[in-house]
Amino acid sequence: MTFDKSQLMRGTLEGCILKIISEKTTYGYEILLQLKQQGFSDISEGTIYPLLLRLEKQGSIVSKLLPSPLGPKRKYYSITEEGEKYLASFINIWKQISDSVAVIIGENGEG
Repeated sequence: MTFDKSQLMRGTLEGCILKIISEKTTYGYEILLQLKQQGFSDISEGTIYPLLLRLEKQGSIVSKLLPSPLGPKRKYYSITEEGEKYLASFINIWKQISDSVAVIIGENGEG
């Protein structure tokens, strides 16, 4: 039996997407490319867009259609004040969890 990483990935990706959007207003495909460049090689548009929709529905991001240099308008995403709070919470919790897991599995030379 192998570990199903999809459950772990969903929550992690939400935080990563918010971090990317917090750095600059951007669009879905650009977010996808940035995630892939950072090591999320098996992520697809079919994974990203539902997460963007979910983040928008919960009020963490807002979108606006803006002209694109290539073709039709693009939906650009910006983080909201609520999204900034959610991101800060995610980062705090992520650090706690990753530190604990690193100790348990021996990543800090202590396990």
